[in-house]
Amino acid sequence: MKPMAASCRSIVLFTLFCLLSAGFALAAETPTHLAGATVVDAAKAKSLMDSGATMIDARVANEYAEAHIKGAKNVPYKEKSIKAPNYNPADDSFDLSKLPAKTAPVIFSCNGPECWKSYKAASAALKVGYKQVYWFRGGIPEWKTKGLPVE
Repeated sequence: MKPMAASCRSIVLFTLFCLLSAGFALAAETPTHLAGATVVDAAKAKSLMDSGATMIDARVANEYAEAHIKGAKNVPYKEKSIKAPNYNPADDSFDLSKLPAKTAPVIFSCNGPECWKSYKAASAALKVGYKQVYWFRGGIPEWKTKGLPVE
C-alpha cells in the first residue's frame, strides 16, 4: 500500500471510530419524556413529596446507602438490559410489590439523565396500571444541586 493511501485509510478509520463513539455516548442518555408519566424537576418532585407522594429511588442498595433524597424509599431496579428505549424488561428485575397502591402518586428517581433505572422502573409501574407516575429525570444530582435535603 502506498504511503498516501495508508494515511487516508487511517484518517477515515479514525473518523469513523470518533463518530461511532460519539453516537454511543449520546445514546446512553435517557429520553426526555416517557409516555404516560409526567417528567418533573427537583422543585416539583419536592412539592409532590410534601403533598404525600412516594419517592422511589431505583438505584442499587449501596448507591442509596451512600446518599439519597430525604424520605425516599429504595426499590432497586436490577438492570441487565440495554440502555435504550427499546430495552427488554424481561432481562431485568424490579419488585413492584414494594411500591405504594396503584392509585397513589409515585415519583421515580436515580442518578440523573444518564441513569436508566428510574426510566425503566417508571415504565414498569405504568405497564401494571399505575396512573400517577412521575419521573424525576434529573435524579439525585439535580436534587443536590438545588440544595434539597439528602440522607
